[in-house]
Amino acid sequence: MGADMNQIPTAFPWTHGEMTCTGMTLRDYFAAKAMQAILESEDVHDGRVLTNTAWIAYQMADAMLKARDD
Repeated sequence: MGADMNQIPTAFPWTHGEMTCTGMTLRDYFAAKAMQAILESEDVHDGRVLTNTAWIAYQMADAMLKARDD
């Protein structure tokens, strides 16, 4: 992704007293959701699906982030 990773919003940040957690990036959250959908709909025993799933999931996540900006 061409965007600066520090500029990507985070998902589930929290603060408790002096403790702060930024959470995961929204890109990682979107990719995890996309990957879940891909794996539920495909034959995961197919090596090509396993090899390409993460790449495809991040491509989908990047598209979702872009759509948010449009």
